[in-house]
Amino acid sequence: MTLIDAAPPRGLLDGARYRASLDDGRSVWLDGERVDVATHPAFAPTVDELARQLDRQHDPELQDVLTVLDPETGQRIARGYHPPRDLDELRALRRAAEAWLTESWGQHGRSPVFMASIATGVLDFANRLDANDPRHGANARAWHRYVSENDLVLTHALGDPQIDRAASVADNPDHALRIVGRDADGGLTIRGAKQLTTLAPYAHEVLVYLSASFAQREAEDFVLWVALPINTPGLHVLAREPFGLGGHGHAHPLGARFDEQDAMLFFDDVHVPADRVLLLRDGRLALEGLGRINAWSQYVGQVRYRERLRTLLGVATLIADAIGVSDFRNIQEDLGELTSYVEVLGHLLDAGEATARVTDSGHVAPGPTPAGAIWSAEVARRSLDIVRSIGQSGVLMQPTERDLTQPELRPLLERYMHGRDIGVDEKSRLFRLAWDLTADSFGQRQDLYEVVHRGDVARNRINLFRRHDQSDVQARLRALIAEPLGAEVSA
Repeated sequence: MTLIDAAPPRGLLDGARYRASLDDGRSVWLDGERVDVATHPAFAPTVDELARQLDRQHDPELQDVLTVLDPETGQRIARGYHPPRDLDELRALRRAAEAWLTESWGQHGRSPVFMASIATGVLDFANRLDANDPRHGANARAWHRYVSENDLVLTHALGDPQIDRAASVADNPDHALRIVGRDADGGLTIRGAKQLTTLAPYAHEVLVYLSASFAQREAEDFVLWVALPINTPGLHVLAREPFGLGGHGHAHPLGARFDEQDAMLFFDDVHVPADRVLLLRDGRLALEGLGRINAWSQYVGQVRYRERLRTLLGVATLIADAIGVSDFRNIQEDLGELTSYVEVLGHLLDAGEATARVTDSGHVAPGPTPAGAIWSAEVARRSLDIVRSIGQSGVLMQPTERDLTQPELRPLLERYMHGRDIGVDEKSRLFRLAWDLTADSFGQRQDLYEVVHRGDVARNRINLFRRHDQSDVQARLRALIAEPLGAEVSA
C-alpha cells in the first residue's frame, strides 16, 4: 500500500475539518517563532475565511455550482478537481470560480479552486509523464485522485531563491532545489529552497516544480517535480510579515481576511517517497509541462482578475459619486478606461472558451491567451492609479471607527468629512476600503502580485513574438517589394 492510498478518502472539506487539519505538526515560522496556524492571530482571519468558503460547498443552493459528482466514484468533489470533458463542463468550472472569487472580491490569487485546477492539469499531463517514467504517470494519477477525494487545499512552489541568478546552479548547488540522495525503490532526498510559495501556511500539500526561467537545468539533479504534504519532516515554512492586522483602530477589511501569505520553503534533506515523484531529469518535458498543467489555472486566474477589476471599478465609481466628481469629463474618462479593462477580461474568457481544444488525454482545455496575460500585467498598476487619482488625498486621510464614536469629534466629522449624499460613516469606510485595495501594505502586495505571478513580462512578450505566425503577411510583403512599387516621380 502506498502512502497516498494509506487512508480512505474523507470527501469534501468543511470549515471545522479544515481548521482541525491544520494541527498536523507542520513547521511554520513567523518572526522567529514556530506557530500554530489555526490559532495564531496573524493567520486566524484567513483561516476563518477559507473555512467559511469551504462550508459553502455544503450549501444545497451552491452544491451543484461548487462541486460535481465524480463519475468514477460517485462521490462529490470540488469542481476545480474535475477535468472538463466538454465545453459545458469547462463553463461550469468558470461559474464555480466566479462563485469562489466573487466572495473574495478578486483578492484570493491562490484560492482552492485555482490550485485544484492545477492538479487537474497534472492529471491531464500524466500520459506525458509516462514517457518520463511509467511510475511517474501513475503517481500523477494517484495524487490527483488522493487530493480530489480528500478535497485538500494545495499550493505550488516554482521559483528558486534570489541568491545569484547569474551564477551556474551546477557550480553553486545551494542556488536551487536539488536531489542529494536516491533510494533503491525510486525515492529521493532533496535539499534547497523555493521562493515564493503563496498560501503555504494554509495548505495541506505543495506541488514542487520549475518556473519557466529555470526549466532548462545544467544538471539532471536539479530537474524534479514532486508533491509533498506541508507537514513532511524537514520541510520548513518561513512566513513573511502579515498584512491587514491594523493598528490604532485602522481597519484593513480585505487584508485581514484575504492575506494569503507568501512564504519561503526550506527543504532540509527532505525524504520524498517514490510514489510522490512526478518527473525527473528532463528539462524539456518540465518546460512543456509548465504550460500544460496551468491551462485551466490561467483560465481561473482570469476569472479572479476580472473580479478584482470589477471591485476596483465599483470602489472608484462610488468614490467619484461620494465627492461629487462623477460628472467631470476626466473622471468619466478614467472610469471608462477601467470599465474597458473589465470588459476585455470578459472577452478573454470568452475567447478561451471559443478556442477550447481537446487535449491528448481527452479533456477540454481553454484555448491559450498569452497576450491576455501580458496585457493584464501591463494594466495592473494603471488600474490602481485610477482609483487613487479619483480619491486623491481622501484615500490617505479618513477617521477610524473609534474616531466616529467620540462626542467631541463627531460634530466636526459630520460637518467636514461627509460627502455628497453620503454620511461620514459610510464615506470613511469607503475610502478606507480604497486604501486597503490600493495603498496599504496589502494593497501594494496585491499590486506586486499582479505584476510577477504571470512570469517575466519581457520574456512573455518575446515568446509571444516568436510563436506568432507571420508567414502569410511576410510572404505577401516580399511579393509586394519584389517589383517597383509604382511609377517613379520625376524631379
